[in-house]
Amino acid sequence: MSLSRAENPCFLLFLFVFQAVFLLILYRGGPSHVFRGVLDTPHVLDYSRTHDVYTNLSLFTRAPNEEAKPYCSAQSPILVGPLTITFRVLPSEKMIIRKNPFVQAGGSYRPPHCLARYRSAILVAYRNQKKYLHHLLYYIHPFLQRQQLSYSIYVIQQAGNGTFNRAKLLNVGVREALKDEDWDCLLLHDVDLVPENDYNLYVCDEYYPKHMASAMDKFQYALPSKSFFGGVSALTPEHYMKMNGFPNTYWGSGGENDDIATRIQLAGMKIVRTPPNLGRYKVMDYDKGMETEEPWRRPASHHNTRKTWKDDGMNSLEFKLLSRTKHPLYTNITVDIGYVPPFS
Repeated sequence: MSLSRAENPCFLLFLFVFQAVFLLILYRGGPSHVFRGVLDTPHVLDYSRTHDVYTNLSLFTRAPNEEAKPYCSAQSPILVGPLTITFRVLPSEKMIIRKNPFVQAGGSYRPPHCLARYRSAILVAYRNQKKYLHHLLYYIHPFLQRQQLSYSIYVIQQAGNGTFNRAKLLNVGVREALKDEDWDCLLLHDVDLVPENDYNLYVCDEYYPKHMASAMDKFQYALPSKSFFGGVSALTPEHYMKMNGFPNTYWGSGGENDDIATRIQLAGMKIVRTPPNLGRYKVMDYDKGMETEEPWRRPASHHNTRKTWKDDGMNSLEFKLLSRTKHPLYTNITVDIGYVPPFS
């Protein structure tokens, strides 16, 4: 008498192995890795068909009972994929405020209809780039709301006319943001970059620092170098402290990115990247003459990261907080971070 399928030893072994592999995938990468194939659909990746970032956002209305709000769904129901991004018309602050009625003072948002599963702080190093900032705020607020995140936007502004120091400003932003909340994720965001796909989730990788801007239009949607960690990146507070944050000694933006890649390695981690078909960004082209030298064309750094990373970073951060103001669309943190030290 032949064995039934359920009693067949080979079938039972196959079923056991399949379940073991499935559980291993869940343990190592979480549901997003298991269902990555679901995202790789023409609807999500067809950039010839784009959508307004405010599409269907009005479906998120205030829950009738604040105390009995359910948790947000694991995947937002209004994600559409590729977004229409244009910088031809500069949006006014009044327009951005009107189109984002649930954003609170300081640029904070909590989904009105459900309890967010994730909390992200967006940190933007900034100085005298008002046009960039308005475009970014116009797109990034609805982009984050579409993902049902709880978030706040911090703009860390360097006072004075000294050489810009993006890395040190981001260290300041992390220090100040963590005073407000125990954030799940810190998003380090250049002011001139706008994401093109709302399936590019602004959440951290559980295990390693994540490079979000893996495909920028100014680089023909390819990385400028294998170690590049600039543009937009996502780190948990634990990741950030483990590598001692960013270096404070890089004056002139761009050079710190290679340092960060080395720090991540020295701290026993690695860089993971958002797939380039999702990690697409458009770069604004205002004021092209502001930077005299593009970061990816600068000569190699002479910093000895292996010797300095444990002493130059969050544990050596010094700055003077000049003001901390809650604007309608962001929290502005103005700081004096000093000047380039004189050569000995």
